[in-house]
Amino acid sequence: MTIESLAKMQNEMAQLLQRHHGREEGVLESRIPSLSTIYRIGRTEPSHRLYHPAFCYIASGRKELRLADERLEYGPNDYLIASMDVPVIGKIIQATAAEPYLSLKLDFTPVELIEVAKEAGLPVRRNEPSPRALAVEEIEPSILEAVLRYVRLLDRPGDIPFLAPIYKKEILYRLLQGRYGLMLSQLAIEDSAGFRIRDALQRIIRDFARPLRVDELAEEARMSPSTFHRHFKDATAMSPIQFQKQLRLQEARRLLIAESLDAADAAFRVGYESSSQFSREYARMFGAPPAADRKRWQESLPTSPRATS
Repeated sequence: MTIESLAKMQNEMAQLLQRHHGREEGVLESRIPSLSTIYRIGRTEPSHRLYHPAFCYIASGRKELRLADERLEYGPNDYLIASMDVPVIGKIIQATAAEPYLSLKLDFTPVELIEVAKEAGLPVRRNEPSPRALAVEEIEPSILEAVLRYVRLLDRPGDIPFLAPIYKKEILYRLLQGRYGLMLSQLAIEDSAGFRIRDALQRIIRDFARPLRVDELAEEARMSPSTFHRHFKDATAMSPIQFQKQLRLQEARRLLIAESLDAADAAFRVGYESSSQFSREYARMFGAPPAADRKRWQESLPTSPRATS
């Protein structure tokens, strides 16, 4: 495929997303199940959130993500794949009124991935390293073509119930065949290291406010503590303790801002026993102590209603 053909598909994708999203900034759930679109006309401040398994593509603009100390940047020539639940810091770094940020997110489940791998009889390697929970790869024409077919269904809503599941399977099939495919396929092998690490992540997320016992997690994953730690860091770029800390602090910030809890109550709710330790770690992650951060957030709110992403 020529550069001109790729650019044509990228332009069509941007036009489709713009037409169906409209001019209201923020995230919009589309008519197609599991597909959402995002529109912004300016750069954004860092946003802390938990990413779930998804394929993300930017048709216009650029975004930066941080996974622990790793920095990932991507735009129209790339795609992002999140293969596990993982806390991430993200911000839009390129977007203007003339060339806004336009992107899509296609959520998928490990079960869907497993079904596609089995149905297609795709080769998998049991001894591959645990897949990185977040990866940026150069977009391949076959993947972009499949995604474009999927998004075109927005113009034909009557076809969505029948064709959307088929096209989604094709996208997952193309991803499994792509550069990240061998790593991604580890999640389709029930006894692989990646599969077991994914289960450990889900347990930490579910019980993040409780004391973390890494030895128990390692035992459940049928690994030695050192092997478990290595595979965990392969997947998340952080240790289990660091992973839990990010989850706790993200939830504490939500409690402070959305539910107006004070710092001491928020700290207790997310599992901290020491308020001073909580304040230090909160300031280190968000750049200001809890009260100052909440005030800064309130002052940043627009005077008129506006969607956020």
